[in-house]
Amino acid sequence: MTYSVNCSILLTELPLLERPAAAKAAGFDAVEFWWPFAESVPGDAELTRFERAITDAGVQLAGLNFNAGDMPAGDRGLVSWKGRCAEFKDNIDVVAGIGGRLGCTSFNALYGNRQDGHTPEAQDELAVQNLAAAAAGVAGIGGTVLLEPVSGAPRYPLLTADDALRVISRVKAETGAENIRLLADFYHLSVNGDDVPAVIEKHAKDFGHIQIADNPGRGAPGTGELPLGEWIARSRQLGYEGYIGLEYKEPAETAFAWAIRQPVAS
Repeated sequence: MTYSVNCSILLTELPLLERPAAAKAAGFDAVEFWWPFAESVPGDAELTRFERAITDAGVQLAGLNFNAGDMPAGDRGLVSWKGRCAEFKDNIDVVAGIGGRLGCTSFNALYGNRQDGHTPEAQDELAVQNLAAAAAGVAGIGGTVLLEPVSGAPRYPLLTADDALRVISRVKAETGAENIRLLADFYHLSVNGDDVPAVIEKHAKDFGHIQIADNPGRGAPGTGELPLGEWIARSRQLGYEGYIGLEYKEPAETAFAWAIRQPVAS
């Protein structure tokens, strides 16, 4: 099983740039991150420090989010955010640059919350344009834009796999962009009441990425009631070949106690 440790939600006891090495020491060869900078266009020195943390640790960057705004404050993406279109498009170039230098080809574009003062239709039209721009921006490095249903964000409009797939179909139909796929986070889909086994049966071969956490609690596999192992195995049987992103909350000491892995010798 090829796992990718999300270093934005796991190993948070450590400074951000020490987490890739900690993931490697725990026996994992791949990591992923939410947007790891305060700005959409960070300085060259910040970029270099981040990229060196990945390469020095000897891990693969398997996934990276576009800037999603102030996540702790409740922001959930810039894709449909009226007033930040230029910032999002500037961020595309930075994301593609990181991906090109580190060999990362999966990029999660969080859709964004509904805004007061703007109609859903206007936000959705902007989202089509921004997703097409993102797809074009990463196409040159063989990249794929991921679109994710999310739970726990009351104003976020994509809750089910079908919600995201409708947007993806619209982007493809209206712009011709082909490199945009569903990010199937089994935790979010389950919490939102989606029929996860049915989603897997219909769409597993077309998943762009899988992420997991158990429910209730968004903890490590085995701490809740979700049959994550069965869902992963079935997704593999139906053609999903990518990483399984570990995106749960668990103290570093016990974060990977459930996993079969080979720790790196000290």
